[in-house]
Amino acid sequence: MTTSTTRTQPRERILSPAYAATTVAMFGLIAFVAFEAMAVATVMPTVARDLDGLDLYALAFAAPLASGVVGMVAAGMWSDRTGPVVPLLASMALFSAGLLVCGLAPSMEVLLVGRVLQGLGGGALTVGLYVVVGLVFPAALRPAVFASFAAAWVLPALFGPGLAALVADVWSWRWVFLGAVALVALALALLTPALRGLTAHAEGTDTPVSRLWWAALGAVAVLVLELIGSARGVAALGALAALAGVWISLGRLLPPGSRTLRRGLPSVVATRGLLAATFFCAEAYIVYVLQEHWGLSPGRAGIALTCVGVVWASASQVQARLGSRVSHTRAMVVGTTLVLTGLTALAASVLAHDAGAHPSAVLPAAAYVLAGAGMGFAYPRTGVAMLEASTDRDRGFNSSALTVADSLGAALALSVAGAAFAAAERQDVDPFLTVFTFAAVAAVLGVLAASRTRTTPAT
Repeated sequence: MTTSTTRTQPRERILSPAYAATTVAMFGLIAFVAFEAMAVATVMPTVARDLDGLDLYALAFAAPLASGVVGMVAAGMWSDRTGPVVPLLASMALFSAGLLVCGLAPSMEVLLVGRVLQGLGGGALTVGLYVVVGLVFPAALRPAVFASFAAAWVLPALFGPGLAALVADVWSWRWVFLGAVALVALALALLTPALRGLTAHAEGTDTPVSRLWWAALGAVAVLVLELIGSARGVAALGALAALAGVWISLGRLLPPGSRTLRRGLPSVVATRGLLAATFFCAEAYIVYVLQEHWGLSPGRAGIALTCVGVVWASASQVQARLGSRVSHTRAMVVGTTLVLTGLTALAASVLAHDAGAHPSAVLPAAAYVLAGAGMGFAYPRTGVAMLEASTDRDRGFNSSALTVADSLGAALALSVAGAAFAAAERQDVDPFLTVFTFAAVAAVLGVLAASRTRTTPAT
């Protein structure tokens, strides 16, 4: 008589003994970075007023996104050669340095320097974590890992905006930056044990150093575009040159065909960039518009950020549980459509306010939250689809490309939005309506890109 030994094999989970330490460490790191992002979005209108830098408001968001492109490319190259450990540690050091500069900044210009350092560190950190996911976790667990990244935003979303507003009111907005340095140190303590033993694969590619120069060109072009657009008397020729610089750089930093929405991996990367461009453009202005048009305090306006974090994480969990029952393409189409619907409703609520209808502040906040649900459903699938189409030789490059599209797309959108905001003010047009309409139009491209994302698993 024989007994069966095959039916009792437990199903692996991201908190199984083999993965628990890495999962918890990455969850903690994402949570700490999320707290800082939520806090900065809440207090930035206060910071800009205090430092007399409202004209540089959009640049304070665009700067870390643009500089993050350089960090992403460097981390992708570095990780392909040596593994993700050293790039991750270096990224945390840069991020901390940026926090210190921001917290001690005597002017908006110095704060922008700190935001650039934050971007360098944050961009490298994101790529490093993607490489860790590809090295450590099997394909079946990756949707759950990316869903856990979204879940890591829940607590920061619940408490970050309110805590940031309280800290700024009781002490100073500076402690929103300075206090986060301790959180980064705690994240390092969590992450270090999980990184032991991770190395690069021997067949990793030797990525040309020229990619760094293209990344730098793209980042500088985005920032120049915002600076030109925010100044009086926009130099059209300079703006066109900056846009050309971004377009050329994207061609060197992304998979071929990403700019023209070629089917497969290129459209996955383009979808990620368009999601970031549309949603984070709205995120930069949602607290601002709720304060200016609806008269809310920073704490009350920050409730929108709290709600969107919870909804984003919840939608991410739903798509992870659905797994293969919903294809990557379908998930991205549904998500981008929700983002488009939310941003259209957000623009409509501002238009109604301008027309004298005086809708409740709940309407623009709810529209923004709906867009967050779309991000939660689509955003994780871009990472899963990218890894599915990658091999050991190009995982670092593709991870870098995905995050470059994410960061450069958002930075470019914020720069254009900042220019549009300034131009609308000069023409006595509601600048918020201009920004949110621009984001909604860009979201249409996101839906188109998502419909072309069917990929073939790499071998």
